[in-house]
Amino acid sequence: MRWDGQKIDAGEGDALPGLDLRTLPGLVRSVRTPDFAGVTFHEVLSRTALNRVPDASAVPFRWTVNPMRGCLHACTYCFARGTHRYLDLDAGKDFDTQIVVKTNVAEVLRAEVARRSWAREHVALGTNTDPYQRPEGRYTLMPGIIEALAGSGTPLSVLTKGTLLRRDLPLLAAASRDVPVSLAVSIAVLDDELQQQLEPGTPTARARLSLVRAIRDAGLPVQVLVAPVLPWLTDSTDHLDRLLGAVADAGAQRATVMALHLRPGAREWFLAWLTRERPELVAGYGRVFRGGSYVHGEYRAWLDARVRPLLAKHGLDRPQPDAEGVRWARRDGDAHPAAAQLQPALF
Repeated sequence: MRWDGQKIDAGEGDALPGLDLRTLPGLVRSVRTPDFAGVTFHEVLSRTALNRVPDASAVPFRWTVNPMRGCLHACTYCFARGTHRYLDLDAGKDFDTQIVVKTNVAEVLRAEVARRSWAREHVALGTNTDPYQRPEGRYTLMPGIIEALAGSGTPLSVLTKGTLLRRDLPLLAAASRDVPVSLAVSIAVLDDELQQQLEPGTPTARARLSLVRAIRDAGLPVQVLVAPVLPWLTDSTDHLDRLLGAVADAGAQRATVMALHLRPGAREWFLAWLTRERPELVAGYGRVFRGGSYVHGEYRAWLDARVRPLLAKHGLDRPQPDAEGVRWARRDGDAHPAAAQLQPALF
């Protein structure tokens, strides 16, 4: 996609607060369009597509691809918010409205996986910001990424909240005949009103459950990431039972349930929302997190004890897939894939 006539000149000092367009590596142009009111897209030519995960990470993959930075899903709790600070943007509104798009990511990736040195290790998508957020419908980056990986014999996985993945199911099904393909859909909140407060730019839970069914109908395996579970908001037995029941009815083969974590950037943004919308819970969150990024061990153990029989009840407690599958839970009990630890390979 190119939005001719919508370019923002680099000299417009008041157009993009906090971001010096002249120093953004690889910037081709910044554009706005009425289709995405209040959002600026910064189109860049990236030098690399593959990002290496630090060796110390406990996740079972060592490579990721992130076609965009920032996310229109605007989830109040998003762990990736802090990474926007590496762009001299804030982790709040800028993360939701200043989107960096690597327009040449598929071409760069195709060259990288064609190298003789490439060992065809598993590559994960959706570990930072969602590759199927709404702008993908206009930029259409994912088909080229999928084709580059599958065409080189590289296993891949996708984690998404975006129902736009449905568009690429024929391509993913074809890819699965050549390489292992793992798909996971994130569904955290069943209540529509609360979901729109917490995740205002995402499809409804009902739409994502429909995506799970479509993935199964396409003959592909799928699991659901029930994360984050938010204390006093979504951790009741009733909510978890209803959500896991809906996940099972949609055809998912497994669900992984993880508690909220609040790393810097996400912490400030989420707690501001909590103070504004649910002030009576602020003190409780202080006790559960004890000033850190992760819930304390007692809460984690309590949640595990609550969830384990529900997973068994709904047949969603199958063993974790191996290293070429999607194993999002870290072995140390942290609440999200180690994407939260990834160094910012921006361009």
